[in-house]
Order: sequence, then C-alpha cells, then structure tokens
Amino acid sequence: MRKIITTFSAIFILIASNAFGQAALKEHSIGHVFYLSLPEYMSKTVGLNDASSIQFKSLVKDVYGFVIEDNKEEMKLAELVYSSVDEFFEDFIKDFLIEEDKRKVSKPLMKRIGTTNFIECDVSYFDKDAETEIYYFTGIVETPTAFYKVLCWSTLANKDKFIADFQRILYSLKD
Repeated sequence: MRKIITTFSAIFILIASNAFGQAALKEHSIGHVFYLSLPEYMSKTVGLNDASSIQFKSLVKDVYGFVIEDNKEEMKLAELVYSSVDEFFEDFIKDFLIEEDKRKVSKPLMKRIGTTNFIECDVSYFDKDAETEIYYFTGIVETPTAFYKVLCWSTLANKDKFIADFQRILYSLKD
C-alpha cells in the first residue's frame, strides 16, 4: 500500500510541476545537410581548414580540398546579405591568396543548373616553401539556402590531370 501511495504521489507531483512549468518550446533545426561526391581516390580528412564542413585529400596523388558552407539565414542575422552569386564571389576572390607571389586569377565561368548557381575559376601562385607553383580550383555554389566555397588544389604541373575531377566535385554539390 505504501508503494502505491508513493507512486501516485510522484506522478501527481510530475503532472503538477508540468502544469506550472516554463513557456512552450519552439523547435529549431541546427546544422545544414548537403551532398557532395568525391572521386574514389579521395577520402575525408581533417586539419586542412577548421571552418570547413568537409575536408578531403589523396596523399598518393597529392591533391586536397574542402568545402565551406555559408548559410544565408545565418549570414542575414550577421547583416551579410549578397544580392547575387557574383557579388559573393567577388567579395571572396578579392582577398583569396592576395599576399602570395605570382598570384594569377582566371576569368570566372558561370553556370546555372535548376535553381543552383555555380562559378568556377583558377587561381595559381608560387609557394616559396614548397618551391613550386600551386593550383587552386575555386568554386562558388549558390543554392536557395546557402553559399558554398569549394576549394581543391594540387601543383600547377598536375592541373590538367585533376581539373575534370575538381569540376565534377563542384557540380555534384546539392542541398
């Protein structure tokens, strides 16, 4: 009998405390899911860029890459609003590797597939430490909800070997 009274008392206390509890909760989604395809020779990694959502590499082929996601809703909260993918690209590329020797930036190529905008361009520079020219394939993707920076690199000598794979990575991104 004592157990029954204790059990009912506990249930009554829980019900009563919920009746006088906090305000109603509103659910928020956290994080953003997007999809990206990588060549089989590349694997996910860490340590390339702490701000990235995904990082990938192939040590054997000496190629690397990562994707940084900029959520439009979060950007709006920070009062960063871009009127177009072109404006976002220009704001990014103006400072990208700006202090590197022999920096060259190609003319951007733009493409639209469905509701997704893409911009790609090549950036190269001379790396003093490695004593070689480095090639970056730089892509910007704009979806209805986010901007993505897709950065892949290798040596400039290997550009022709990997540019098609870098492009396939860029154009595979979707959310």
